[in-house]
Amino acid sequence: MASAGDQPETSRISPWLAPVAMALTQDITLPLWFRGIRVEGFERLPRQGPLLLAPTHKSRWDALLLPHAAGRRTTGRDCRFMVTIDEMEGLQGWFLQRLGCFAVNQLRPSLSSLRHAFELLEAGEQLVVFPEGRIRRHCDEPMRLQQGLARLAALALSRGVSVPVVPVGLAYGHPWPRPCDRAAVCFGEPMQIEAEGRDAARTLTRQLAAALHQQEQRATQLSAPGALLLQSREAGEQSP
Repeated sequence: MASAGDQPETSRISPWLAPVAMALTQDITLPLWFRGIRVEGFERLPRQGPLLLAPTHKSRWDALLLPHAAGRRTTGRDCRFMVTIDEMEGLQGWFLQRLGCFAVNQLRPSLSSLRHAFELLEAGEQLVVFPEGRIRRHCDEPMRLQQGLARLAALALSRGVSVPVVPVGLAYGHPWPRPCDRAAVCFGEPMQIEAEGRDAARTLTRQLAAALHQQEQRATQLSAPGALLLQSREAGEQSP
């Protein structure tokens, strides 16, 4: 498990724990808590090759919604999460590590964490990195992205691995999701870092912030209490 020194063991997918966790979360927990989950833009997800999913961070539920929308049952791929050191402590960390998660020190990422992330991408894995680094429950709060994700994409490019970055908007009916709330996951168009270096990383970060804002706004519409009316209107507009 990760320690304060940010020296993570290699994460892996447990062949027995992962199916159990999938059944508990996707067949029991999510259907019991949420009235409906809308997924939009699913067709934009590459089905093979390295991929960085860059979601907004609205709730602890995000870690269950993303595998539901883009995980093994829907894409045939696992979601490998980069998480904070605190989340990898104790019994929770034992489980997370065996579900493919690994820790990173957000303030001072170690070479071992970056190396492990790159190795996952090099192997064609789907890696989830929350670029905000913290939960931001209200859409009116300013969105501040850290540059770790963009720097990881630049590092991969410098080593000959071009990684698409997909912005993901997440939203719920309430800032603290309640029982019978609606939830939405919206995938944007894949983005690419255009060059190596810090300037390219800053450019990607700015572009990603704009794309995330757009997808979050759409997810907020789809998860709002009046979402069924909005969806019925859209269906009427699209019908011949």
